[in-house]
Amino acid sequence: MPTVLLIEDDAESRRTTAELFAREQWTILEAGDGESDIRLALEHKPELILCDLLMPRTNGFQVCRSLRQLSQPTKIIIISGRDYGVDRMSAIDAGADEYIVKPIRWEKLREVIERVLPHGSDGASPDKPVPQFIPPSTRVKFWGVRGSIPVPGSSTVGYGGNTSCIEVRAEGEIIILDAGSGLRELGIALEAEFGEQPIRPTLLISHTHWDHIQGLPFFLPAYKKKNSLRVLGYEGAKASLATALSRQMETSFFPISLSDMPSAILIEELKEMEFSVGKVQVVARFVNHPGICVGYRLITRNGSIAYLPDNEPYDLLKLAQAGDDPAELERARAYASDARSQLVKFLHATDILIIDTQYTDEEYTKKVGWGHGSISSVVSLAIDAQVRKLFLFHHDPTHDDRTVDEMVESARMLVLESGKPIEVEAAREGAEIWLGAGAAVSA
Repeated sequence: MPTVLLIEDDAESRRTTAELFAREQWTILEAGDGESDIRLALEHKPELILCDLLMPRTNGFQVCRSLRQLSQPTKIIIISGRDYGVDRMSAIDAGADEYIVKPIRWEKLREVIERVLPHGSDGASPDKPVPQFIPPSTRVKFWGVRGSIPVPGSSTVGYGGNTSCIEVRAEGEIIILDAGSGLRELGIALEAEFGEQPIRPTLLISHTHWDHIQGLPFFLPAYKKKNSLRVLGYEGAKASLATALSRQMETSFFPISLSDMPSAILIEELKEMEFSVGKVQVVARFVNHPGICVGYRLITRNGSIAYLPDNEPYDLLKLAQAGDDPAELERARAYASDARSQLVKFLHATDILIIDTQYTDEEYTKKVGWGHGSISSVVSLAIDAQVRKLFLFHHDPTHDDRTVDEMVESARMLVLESGKPIEVEAAREGAEIWLGAGAAVSA
């Protein structure tokens, strides 16, 4: 009988899929991560591999590339809860034979199998210490709050026009969340603060879309030999983290290459979903946005900060993909509900939630599948996760200050109606939040 190798980090999903193949008398191999899959594929040479797209350690794109580089002829089907065109194309480019969207039905899966098998069967910390500037509590400061593209001008001066960049100081560490255009101003401020002292921040990249990395070429500390920069993130859909960051600084786009920056820059591709930056514990989670994108939760002795700069709720997305078939609609609802429950668990009781709220509810109905969130979905998530303070983030480039003000008021009204004690603000460039003594205080 033919052999299938199932690679899925969620044990329950893997069990359900295995039952489908077992009923059809397939021999089944299972792996909980992509690294185990590569070893099993080389050892057993299965006719078919079913591989989840988003997994810790090694994602589906990496599995495809690795096996194709080793000239493995096994047919590979990528499975995913998302139906973004860029993910599908990237999977095929990486070497996948097909791409199908969860939840999986055997009828649909059998059609794909028959098509691809026509003749077969149905963080270590830097070596040097961080400067000793330890504040009395954890501080969060916004340097860039906008999504998609910088939008300077009189209509955005209130909240700011720079793209995603947040500074967190905790446990003696400088942690930077994303490298949007706001990174430039942060770099200038750091040089002014530290003078001749070395600066050794850690930069966490959520994903390599340009609005989250475009500030790196203009980060002043990277041009000083006294400094070092540790960059952490996950491999992208088409290239490694280092390759993606380097490409925007190739000669065609920028006069100085990444490798020519005088500071010591260490780029580390993460494999695990939990790691630490000094004494700050970090937990990552894949979120619903085209390509490989993660959210981070930072846990300090003063409290926790969750950062989900780009994320779309599954509810309307999965229903839109399901069409009018009642059975498909029920499966879509179940999948969306489970995905949301897992996200609620990830965010539970966080002190500060900074989250993609790019659209109003009306705008979102016209932009389902674009990979971004809306007011009511974000507020509902914050309420269920029992967060203490919510910051609307990743403001749309078409939204002026007045529009953002109105979105904040709408969000506050929803919280008021719920009766929950959640503070709501919109992220604003220059704003600071201090975590300490059991409270999140804005400055």
